[in-house]
Amino acid sequence: MNDQSPERAAYTVVGAGAIGGTLAHALSRRGHPVTVIDTDRAHVDAIRAHGLVVARGDKRTSVPVRAATPEEYDAGPLDRVLLAVKAQATRSAVEWIAPRLAPDGYVVSVQNGFNEGLIASLVGPERTVAAFVNIFADVVEPGVVQDGGAGALVIGEWGAPVSDRVRDLVADLQSWGPARADDNVEGHLWAKAGFGAMLAATALTDAPMADLIDRHRPSMAGLAEEIFAVAERRGVTLEAFDAFDPEPFRHGAVPAARDTAFDRLTAWLRTQTKDRSGIWRDLAVRHRPVEVTTHYADVITQAAGEGLPTIRLRAVLDGLRELECAPHTMSEARLDALDRLVQQPGHPQLPARSQAAAVQRWLDDHREEMVTDLAAYTAQGSSSDDLDALTDCLAWLRDWLDRRLGTPEDEEILPRADAGDILVRRYPVRGASTADSRAVTLVGHYDTVWPTGTLDTWPFRREDDHITGPGVFDMKAGLVQAVWALRALDELGLPRPACTLVLNGDEETGSHASHEAVVEAAAGSRLAMVFEAAADGSIKTARKGVGLFTLTVTGTEAHAGLDPTAGASAVDELAQQILHVNRLRDHEAGTSVNVGVIEGGTRSNVTAGRARAHLDIRVASDAERQRITRALAGLRPADTRTRLDVTGDWNRPVFERSAQVAEFADLATACAELLGFGLSEASVGGASDGNFLAAAGIPVLDGIGAVGSGAHARSENTSVSGMVERAALAATVLVALAGR
Repeated sequence: MNDQSPERAAYTVVGAGAIGGTLAHALSRRGHPVTVIDTDRAHVDAIRAHGLVVARGDKRTSVPVRAATPEEYDAGPLDRVLLAVKAQATRSAVEWIAPRLAPDGYVVSVQNGFNEGLIASLVGPERTVAAFVNIFADVVEPGVVQDGGAGALVIGEWGAPVSDRVRDLVADLQSWGPARADDNVEGHLWAKAGFGAMLAATALTDAPMADLIDRHRPSMAGLAEEIFAVAERRGVTLEAFDAFDPEPFRHGAVPAARDTAFDRLTAWLRTQTKDRSGIWRDLAVRHRPVEVTTHYADVITQAAGEGLPTIRLRAVLDGLRELECAPHTMSEARLDALDRLVQQPGHPQLPARSQAAAVQRWLDDHREEMVTDLAAYTAQGSSSDDLDALTDCLAWLRDWLDRRLGTPEDEEILPRADAGDILVRRYPVRGASTADSRAVTLVGHYDTVWPTGTLDTWPFRREDDHITGPGVFDMKAGLVQAVWALRALDELGLPRPACTLVLNGDEETGSHASHEAVVEAAAGSRLAMVFEAAADGSIKTARKGVGLFTLTVTGTEAHAGLDPTAGASAVDELAQQILHVNRLRDHEAGTSVNVGVIEGGTRSNVTAGRARAHLDIRVASDAERQRITRALAGLRPADTRTRLDVTGDWNRPVFERSAQVAEFADLATACAELLGFGLSEASVGGASDGNFLAAAGIPVLDGIGAVGSGAHARSENTSVSGMVERAALAATVLVALAGR
């Protein structure tokens, strides 16, 4: 039994996992009374039965500690608390600690990530101590922590000089290893954030961390560079630790120095007994959500506020979120894709805040003219099935575009026999400094779902900020916004890339006559901005693929009463097939199956000779599209006297959120921050021409159009302020694309 003398400070360790368990074990061995609190019942029971065990190689050492779940704890106030829970559990853990914390007690955040601000908001900054931890350990079984090798532990006050309590803490924690005090813990945490992003990226596949960092140096350096740019903007002085020196990973570092830093880092990692990250273990072994997505949420928010891109970091986090649901899809191909993203030239820089503000002011000053344009455009009936109305509407649009934007550099009208014609207008580059000369394509449709004559009973109406009318949300306001975004830039003399405007007249009926021409017009574009309506204000960075199929069953008719066994019922067979088809649904994978219309038979006294079901199937990935295609092709009748026929096809391909799409979503989000509002992303089940463009490999920003609701309903609406806001967003993105 260790000496548990009263002179030794007592500690409560909340979260007895890798970090907490390691430190609790070291403190107990030194003779400190230690209580560990953990939500894992099996872990707590094992510690009670066998002590807290640390394994180093083949050797295991056990120490006695008191262990309890939060619900069981009934001892006195907490004095010194080491908080070591996962970042996403910080709030709930501190809410448990706060009412039990002694007046002079304090909480030390021995966690990964930036958690001190949240802790301080719950217990007070005076009772919050910061720490930087780089401990390589893992819980390998209940009650047992595997020591992964030496690391670093730095403790300090948050934004204040080293205090006596910090010195006391360091003296006690040197029972573990090289703990030390420092008045710049924040600099260590930001340095660890850069290093930690590299480790997070290695969890995208199953291989040793050192090997992956070595093989994918461009990706790893790019990740650290994004994070350190935020730290630099905040005025943080980065601190080196262990074998990681942050300086060679900052923007503009000498390549030779960066290679030397990589050599040193990977050599050190190969000396560690733990060769894979805790993030990898959470995904591959424990099958639980990772905390790293919480770690970097504040980093991404701060980056957006400073106008700094986090393209690579977001790509890694998105990949980890996917692996939470499908860890079997770990693959080094994910890192290969990240390498390609890093190597892409010409990432845009954000406009100056003054430019964004000028755009916003100018558009706000011209809001009434925008409303006038929308009213005149809405008054042009443009039902998808009225070719005369579509012709008249397109003629009005051409005249309006001339008045608002002047004569284009080039114009094409692509006639269609059974649908509205397609308009393609090209506008030249204005003042751009980017070396990327590719055009940006602005995509929209001028047809609506509203039948000719709807305007007679439901005309355009405006009440203060609120606008209603057929097509105002889907998507006439979107086109008005696009045009006024271009006009604002031209009037203000701000730069923009070359722009190609593409408008079709059959989007609402599936773009059957136009989708190939739309893709051809946008071929080679740097970006396609689709001015479809927003999803509750969010841009759309993923859309499901849509399949429209008809399942027809042919049976044999017979008299149902006189000869009930002679026939083969197509209705009976269809009923069984519907049940089978419905089992193809996979909501977790984003696959929906809807049997929307069924029909069959001729009379109640006749065994049905024919029956039919119309299917609407939507998928979120190409893998699911292929699975459904194979399943439909493989349908076989239960009653072999009947015959099955499946007709139809995929009406829209899947629009998946690629790394390029994520890059431009980051750009749009940062531009929105410059304009003073937040912008989120959405994945939606509805389709647009963005599906065709994304499938053709063109990066797409969809849903950048109107803010409102009620698409295809009599409640369809948008707002004046929304038109100004979204036009300013489109314009600011274009200015960014015109820069280097």
